[in-house]
Amino acid sequence: MQPRRLVVVCMTALVLAAVSAAPAAAHDGQHGTDEGHLLGTGESGKIEFVDKVEVSGAGPELIADVAVDPDHDFAYLANWGSPDCPLLEDVPGNEAGGRTAPDAGVWVVDISDLDNPEEVAFIPMSQDTRPGEGLQVIHIETAEFTGDVLAVNEESCGKNFKAGFSLWDVTDPTNPVKLAKNFGDFTTDGATNTPRDANQTHSVFMWTTGENAYLVAQDEMETSDVDIFDITDPKHPVLIAEVDANDFNVDQPDIFLTASFHHDVVVKEIEGRWIMLVSYWDGGWVLLDVTDPANPVFIADTDYAAVDPLLLEELGVALPPEGNAHQAEFTIDNRFIIGTDEDFAPFKLFMSIAGGAEQPVSAGTATPVDEDVYIGPGETLTAPTTFLGTACGTIAPATTDPAIAVVERGGCFFQDKIDNVTAAGYDVIFIFNSETGDPPCEATLGMLAETEIPAYFVSRSVGYAILGIEGYNPANCPGGANPALPAVGTAGETITLSSQFDAWGYVHLIDAETLEDLDQFAIPEALDPAFAEGFGDLSVHEVAVDPQDASLAYLSYYSGGLRAIQIQCPAGTPYDPDNPPADTSTCELVEVGSYLDPAGNNFWGVETFVDENPDSPYFGRTVILASDRDSGLWIFVDP
Repeated sequence: MQPRRLVVVCMTALVLAAVSAAPAAAHDGQHGTDEGHLLGTGESGKIEFVDKVEVSGAGPELIADVAVDPDHDFAYLANWGSPDCPLLEDVPGNEAGGRTAPDAGVWVVDISDLDNPEEVAFIPMSQDTRPGEGLQVIHIETAEFTGDVLAVNEESCGKNFKAGFSLWDVTDPTNPVKLAKNFGDFTTDGATNTPRDANQTHSVFMWTTGENAYLVAQDEMETSDVDIFDITDPKHPVLIAEVDANDFNVDQPDIFLTASFHHDVVVKEIEGRWIMLVSYWDGGWVLLDVTDPANPVFIADTDYAAVDPLLLEELGVALPPEGNAHQAEFTIDNRFIIGTDEDFAPFKLFMSIAGGAEQPVSAGTATPVDEDVYIGPGETLTAPTTFLGTACGTIAPATTDPAIAVVERGGCFFQDKIDNVTAAGYDVIFIFNSETGDPPCEATLGMLAETEIPAYFVSRSVGYAILGIEGYNPANCPGGANPALPAVGTAGETITLSSQFDAWGYVHLIDAETLEDLDQFAIPEALDPAFAEGFGDLSVHEVAVDPQDASLAYLSYYSGGLRAIQIQCPAGTPYDPDNPPADTSTCELVEVGSYLDPAGNNFWGVETFVDENPDSPYFGRTVILASDRDSGLWIFVDP
């Protein structure tokens, strides 16, 4: 891993698929007719719809995470903001256009009456700054502060952004008060950032031990990406520890899982110890003991099977796993972990070099101008390769048909390289990372460019392999002794590209004691190639366990809607913590409820709590809050 890297975030526009398929017919609904999505029939099983509130300024894919306050009277919704960061004119307090408000921030919704939720406030972010899935509210009582604190992650949506995280006093949710803003880790690999801006943060989580309070933040700018802060005085957070889980060899390069980084995190007290459960993408789920938060101790991590067990069982296909450990929670009795793998690319790109074994390729892509740009499902392309340097000037015409160009990053824009290579008659372009770029060497990233031919960005080591150059060592990059690149026009290896269906992201049931992966769950459409495109994102996103039933959990499934799953040991018998199974290998995840609106949904976040209001018609029942990316807050209960 290198000092800086691209972190995959949870937005369809930014998670770039390596392969695309022709779209199915679009359907009318919340997305309009330009983008297809699943249509539903409403509620079933253990999910009952209560009400919803469309927040001010709602728009397609604008809304991100959801959080709820400790008294369960107010919900908070992240306004992700659109990529070009326009200004909203209808946020609360700005109806007459009397002030300029950043487009991104946090809506506050009064849910004290679940049947009549009402938007009551908006917390604006700094210009060009947006929150994502880092919303959380807890109650803090320390010598320095008493009250409810909202934590918000901060990421970029424009050139003027300020990153890190912010803390807000929401003891009065209708009048939030800033405690700390744009705070975080101000260093990259030990050197203070210039200017002194905090590193981007995709996710945060707080916990309190009574006398002290702490926050863990995901750091997008460093390999030491688990940042722990003392927020006992929330006006003055203090960075007290940093961890890179890759120091404990959590990745699995033998099965191509090398993009290992912190994505999401929870912390929970278990048997007198504070345990941090880190979703570490290709590294799986990592357990750290943070009883002493300034000195985290590695406990263990999960491993992905060499062959994806869900694909093998459901489709009879033997493919390596996708990885992508995205988010997870312990069940309420701490016996199991339920974790979600997020995957927006239902097809995986494979490459064979010089007739060798097929290997999956981790590749960023450019933006296609039509549906037929990439290697389509079941398609194969075999062609010789030619090294064209940086391809920033005149390119010699392709001499074969088909032909593949291999190009080094740097010297000009991606668009220039792609345009030059396309004009010269090449059918595919591979751009491999430079030695001095940011991020360098082994990182991959999406390319802000349009293309009419398949355009893939790969790591430097993949580029060397395509060119047939032996002796390259990633550990020597940058600055080490690696073989020189050949002259422009030198022929590389003949390669074969193909795509194979590997489904959308799905769910894991993990034994919290042994960390064995017991079972996997996906909605049927996510396992069907017919739903690979044209029906919205059919990846799972987040999980929230039931706060009073150790067998139940709820999934936000993007266009797949809201799903209730139950741990059954064995099938047909709900898990009972008072009568646990002798052998957890019999346990599996079974869907027991769902909600998908007749006009479709696009759920990002999910949170649960027990309604403790004796005057409520839902008293004593589990309440499920879900954030729809296109509309706002949706409220459900367990019947």
